[in-house]
This record gives sequence, C-alpha cells and structure tokens, in this order.
Amino acid sequence: MRFPIVPTLALVAILSGGRAAAEQRFPPPDFSPGYSLPVTEAQGAPARADARGYIDAAVLAGALALASYLALGRRSRRGLVLLGLGSLAYFGFYRHGCICPVGAVQNVVLAITDPGYALPLTAALFFALPLLFTLFFGRAFCAAVCPLGAVQDVVLASPVAVPGWLARALGLVPFVYLGAAVLLVATGSTFLICRYDPFVGFFRLSAGLDLTIYGAALLIIGVFVGRPYCRFLCPYGALLGLVSRLSWRRVTITPAECVRCRLCEDACPFGAITTPSPETPPARRAGKTALAVTLLALPLLMGLGALAGRALSPAFAHTHATIRLAERVWLEEAGEVEGTTDQSDAFRATGLALDDLYLAAGALRARFDTGTTILGVFAGLAAGATLLRVSLRRTRRDYEADPALCLACGRCYRYCPVETDRGKRHRKPREAAP
Repeated sequence: MRFPIVPTLALVAILSGGRAAAEQRFPPPDFSPGYSLPVTEAQGAPARADARGYIDAAVLAGALALASYLALGRRSRRGLVLLGLGSLAYFGFYRHGCICPVGAVQNVVLAITDPGYALPLTAALFFALPLLFTLFFGRAFCAAVCPLGAVQDVVLASPVAVPGWLARALGLVPFVYLGAAVLLVATGSTFLICRYDPFVGFFRLSAGLDLTIYGAALLIIGVFVGRPYCRFLCPYGALLGLVSRLSWRRVTITPAECVRCRLCEDACPFGAITTPSPETPPARRAGKTALAVTLLALPLLMGLGALAGRALSPAFAHTHATIRLAERVWLEEAGEVEGTTDQSDAFRATGLALDDLYLAAGALRARFDTGTTILGVFAGLAAGATLLRVSLRRTRRDYEADPALCLACGRCYRYCPVETDRGKRHRKPREAAP
C-alpha cells in the first residue's frame, strides 16, 4: 500500500505555516551535543567544501550503480559484500557517516518549512539518488551502499527468523519515526534522526555513553536478527520500501522456474520471501473476510491514532527550546522554583516582554497539537495499510522476494539450486577458454 506517505506531506505543509511568527527570537533548537546546526545562506557561514560534497555525491552515484549491477545483473553475493565493506569504510569511517541519505530527510523537511534555510545541493542529491535508483532497480542503497546497513551485515552470524506477526508490527515503527522526525524538524525542535543515529558515534569514535549502549545493543541483536535498525527503525528505509513497490526491476530469486526447494526462504534473514499462495476456496474466503474487516476497521484505527497523538502533544512540545523556556520563566515568576537558569537569564537580558514569550509558546503548542494529531492519523493509516497488505490475496505459484522487504543482499542467490546451476554453466565457457 502506498498511501501512508500522504499524511506525512500533509504534516509538513501544515506545520510550515506561520513558523516565523513564533520561533527564532528565542533559543535555537536543542540539538544533541556535537551536532552542527544546518548552515543557512542568511547566516553567511561557510558551507561544507563544495568539491568534497560533489565527490561524495559522485561516489554515492557510482556505488548505487555498482550495487544495482551486482544485485540484478551479476547476481553476486560476494560482490555485494565487498562493496558493502567499501561503503562502510568510505561513508562510515572516512566520511564519519555524514552526510547520509537517512539524515538528509530532515534537511529536505527543513528546506520546505523554513524559508531561511537553503538546501545544500549535496543534501538534495543524497536524499534523491537512492530513491531514484530504488524506483528503477530496487533497494540497491540498502544492498551494499548504506554504512548503517553494512555494519549490521558484518555482525550477522546466526540469523533467526522473526515471527511474521511481530515483524509486521515492528515494521510500523519506521513510519511513526519518520512522522515524528518530520514534526520535530518542522517545528524547529530537533533533528531526531541524527540525534539518535545508533552508529555515527562509532564512525566518529565520539559516542556518548547512552548512544554507545544503544548502538552496541543493536549490534548484539544484529548478530541474531538481520539488520534490526534497517527493518524496524530506519525512517529512510520506510520511504525506500514504499518506492520499491514501484521498481522497474527488482530482485528475482531464480533466473528460471522455481523448483520450490524452500532454500531461499531459509536463507533470507529478513523474512522477505513470500510463499506460494494457497488456492483452496476456504483460503480465498478467509482472505476476503479479512479484507472486509480491515476496511471497516481503518477509520477506527485512524481515530484511535488521532487520540493517541493528541495525548502525546505535551511530550512532543516539551522538546522545543522556546516552550521549555516559557515554562521555566513562568515557574520562576510564580515562585514555584528557586533560582534561575542560563536560558532564563539570557531571555531577560534581551528585554523582551514575558507576554511575547508566552504567546510564542502558546502558538507553538497549538501547532504541536495539530501536528501530533496528524501524526496519530498517519500511524493509524500505516497500521491499516499493513493489515490490508496482509489480507490482500495475490496468486503466487513460486517463492518470490517481497519488493518492500527485500534488501537485495543476494543471500538467496547462493542457496537457490537453479541459480547455482546457471552460475556453473556461465563459468564453464570461461574456464574452457585458452
């Protein structure tokens, strides 16, 4: 189902209105320590060296092209592994994981919602190129170009299957994460994706204790569960999964007729292999019933999501520096707390009226109320779309790779006997040549 992306765009559009009236007169967004605020043309600060940015974009394009060839043309698991290690070395440890397509989502949202921010060409390319290649060749970026995926691929040693119902439930998290990141960027609160990137601290050798524990926990889980961050957290992966359903070309397990040996299903650590569909009348009737129930339940899911999102509005609003400042100043003025903070002292030094601060905070709270409600509807719609996809019955006679779930890692190639036989036939003429 492709329609869950629509509420995200609506969220961006609504939150972009009236931004200048309530924000930048007070403290800037509270980004994590060590994170640099995006440079705007109005600030006049130098951008990252253009030459290096263009080199990064060229390397990204080349890696995406090579990954597409290795996954779809050469069908080489070994080649994808080597390319993944190269991407981990370059985009991860050499370029310190920045800029990356995963975080570039936020730069694009900021450019839409903040007229004072000029989107760097490099950020635009890093956001768009993987989506473009996915539209034509499937998830080549996930296959062997993303350093976050590559580091998880390295540690995967003893994969175990995640139950389908659990994988589908966890698969909703990236969409909620994406919506939350859009909301927080559009309101000038924080760059959520960059702030909680689990591996960039490893790439920079500068992670704090909390992110070190977070990243290490994901890597430990990743020894047994295939790419947990990519599948169950990555917001950019959610976008790639949607676009991949429209891919012009995508991974096919066999180059010829499937022999139904099930080896591909056992080999895939991502649960991306769909099995042949039962064609019995009871199975078809059960599918139609599930589809009807899901369609009826969809408005209820969206309504419950809206209520849940509205209930979370105060928690989201508290991420904004202006709202926290207004709350602190109010408590100080009311005598509810002792002493002052650096932020409240800095505000009083500006000479601005308290009413202006309270009005700005009130306007922001209203926008958070709207934004979190839309986020809740978005989450309910994503849940409904997942249930619809499960209940839709498409006739399949062979084992196939789900275009949204398949990360084009090539593991199934090495286990498929039909593919192995094809590879042997292709190698024999070269071996026989003088």
